[in-house]
Amino acid sequence: MAQYKLIHCNINGKDVERMVDVRASLTDMLRNDYHLTSVKKGCEVGECGACNVLIDGECFNSCIYLAVWAEGKHIRTLEGLLGPNGELSDIQQAFMEETAVQCGFCTPGFIMTAVEILESGREYTREELRKLLSGHLCRCTGYENILNAVEKTMKKRLGKA
Repeated sequence: MAQYKLIHCNINGKDVERMVDVRASLTDMLRNDYHLTSVKKGCEVGECGACNVLIDGECFNSCIYLAVWAEGKHIRTLEGLLGPNGELSDIQQAFMEETAVQCGFCTPGFIMTAVEILESGREYTREELRKLLSGHLCRCTGYENILNAVEKTMKKRLGKA
């Protein structure tokens, strides 16, 4: 018999509450209860990065993060990056401009990790960026264009474009 718990959190700027199965992953809650399909179900063991979301500003694999742990947290998904009129964020735009998207399955997770990197306000070397993005698996792009998009956005934000 399943046990349920009422949790309160903030998802993409909205305060929400939901009764969740204590065994459910955050991925399942976000996808099934809130229809946030940018949160991909990839490996489901925290290896591929496709399910990455920001929780209180830090990137986590939502597939190995229990939904009940979201109590009181602020969660951001790719959907939360869109502007008020649906315009893309600068990092989303850079992914398009740099052709960093192929099939697109891994893209939301990469972008959420990039957001964490960019919001640090630090300038990273290309090698440091490569390491920071290394928790993701992509079968299509070869990673270079993804790295280009993150580096380009970082430099723009730091006024070094």
